[in-house]
Amino acid sequence: MLSFWMGLGSNIIGITVLVYFVYFRRHFRRDLVLAYIALSMGIFAVTLLLSGSGAGMGLGLGLFGILSIIRLRSDTLTQEEVAYYFISLAIGLVNGLHPEPAWLAPAATAALVLVMFLADHPSFAPRTERQTVTLERAYPKKVDLQAALEELLDAKVLRTVVVELDMVRDLTIVDVRFRTNAAGSKPASKASASESFSGTYELANSQSAPATQNGAKQGSWS
Repeated sequence: MLSFWMGLGSNIIGITVLVYFVYFRRHFRRDLVLAYIALSMGIFAVTLLLSGSGAGMGLGLGLFGILSIIRLRSDTLTQEEVAYYFISLAIGLVNGLHPEPAWLAPAATAALVLVMFLADHPSFAPRTERQTVTLERAYPKKVDLQAALEELLDAKVLRTVVVELDMVRDLTIVDVRFRTNAAGSKPASKASASESFSGTYELANSQSAPATQNGAKQGSWS
């Protein structure tokens, strides 16, 4: 009986800390807060009943797998949200089984929450991002593609995966992983390019050819 109450308290405290103090403060998606809590508590209740009945645990885990597939296919989730989804499932499952000794389930729950807190910490690679970019030009050469992406994103491109290269429509869709430049920094190539452009320009009269020759204005620019 002690292990049951320890498992119940561990499940409630663990999922509350994971959802409200780790996930929501970093990702701000309120609908998934309810989904994670319902998932963890539901799995806790069903696992508790299955462990005390004649039904095999394999049947219960199979049902949970089907429900998980349906849930994951019903909405678009990021990989981070999928990770929280399975950790919520694991917390409910561990505490629903409430194995002996009584401290084992709370310790496992605390370890799972701690792992997610550290693995999803904002200080880990804060300037590294991933985006799917659509470019209105076909870039068959990787060097040209990387240069265009670095100029567009103002970042250091770490890896590119070309999703689609359409030479007919002159289109490139690329999955790019990049590291943004530090605040206030300016790439040297852009600075040197802006300083090197200088020359002269002409404003031509558009009335006629002789008038154009007589009425052309010339100036300098830099």
